[in-house]
Amino acid sequence: MSLPLTRYGQQRTRLDLMKGRNDLIIHRRSRQIHGSTRAFWQQLLPGRSKTSGASGPNERPLYRPSELVPLGSLKVSPMGLGTWSWGNRFLWGYDESQDPELQQIFNLVVSSGINIFDTADSYGTGRLNGKSELLLGKFLQEYPGSERVRDGVHIATKFAAYPWRVLPGNVVAACRGSLKRLGLEQLSVGQLHWSTANYQPLQELALQAGLADCYQQGLVREVGVSNYGPQQLKKIHAALSKRGVPLASAQIQFSLLSWGTAQQDLKALCDDLGITVIAYSPLALGLLSGKYSLEEGGRLPDGPRGTLFRQLLPEVQPLVRVVKEVAEERRKTTSQVAINWCMCKGAVPIPGAKDLAQARDNLGALGWRLGAAEVAELDKAAASIKKGMVQNIFQTK
Repeated sequence: MSLPLTRYGQQRTRLDLMKGRNDLIIHRRSRQIHGSTRAFWQQLLPGRSKTSGASGPNERPLYRPSELVPLGSLKVSPMGLGTWSWGNRFLWGYDESQDPELQQIFNLVVSSGINIFDTADSYGTGRLNGKSELLLGKFLQEYPGSERVRDGVHIATKFAAYPWRVLPGNVVAACRGSLKRLGLEQLSVGQLHWSTANYQPLQELALQAGLADCYQQGLVREVGVSNYGPQQLKKIHAALSKRGVPLASAQIQFSLLSWGTAQQDLKALCDDLGITVIAYSPLALGLLSGKYSLEEGGRLPDGPRGTLFRQLLPEVQPLVRVVKEVAEERRKTTSQVAINWCMCKGAVPIPGAKDLAQARDNLGALGWRLGAAEVAELDKAAASIKKGMVQNIFQTK
């Protein structure tokens, strides 16, 4: 038996109908948004394909599509992975027994959305010269996930300005050597590792011409430089422009301990020229990781880094304390805060990783951003440090 509706009951019924209709609209809209976002990632970083097998990784980016960074014609993840330590015994204590774990690192970060890897033809000490490229090539070919994700990985390598590379053809030959070690037909980014303008200006001209040749021969999709200051960056940008070659990226030592005039001026110039800044050593060789201390019970890394840290730690402790405070408030690690700060500055940081724990920690820097007040607090602490990180001897003005 139905009861007659009161005026209140009629209003309530209409409200329920409206709410139901709005909920349906919101539900449909939510499905559309979710579907479009899912379709975007399926196109860029899709889930396991039939060729991946049941044991393939769960491919899920740890950041939003809007966080992808333009690098020339490429779209790269807001954070990459640097492979300086892969093959370097002198500074990083590399041993070939680490290779299986390094491959696990590669698989983990790729499946988490990292699609830009930085290496160099000089990475690897002694007989291991070029080892970093060889490992990357092997790991890329053996990646157990989907083919489309593997094909979306970008390798950026650097060509050393060795004293015997005095002709443009030497750079082209170096590029072909890197392609062979990596097992690729084309590099995503080919870069000059450093400028010789300060000590061999004629060689610098040959290096620039050789880089342009690599681009025009289709050996690289984009070109970049490393360790170039604002003055030299303007010159090579102009020289490449005359050849119709766009300069896509500029690498520089960039961290809370390397945030001086050189970095700030270069970043401003790159913004004006539309060049993407790649931040290498965003953790200052690990000094900003929070793992090392001179206090009782603390530890230092082995080798040259330990000697350097012993000198720098007393000076940088005020900054490290602020980073730790921000990390605790955010429920993040100090490494994650330091890396995220680089992203907030508009750079693409490329921290390294020698083990899975480091890789997982670095990945925790993705998917969130420091607030403006936190960045300002970190900037202030960084500016108070009188003795910052030792700069690369090949860095030019």
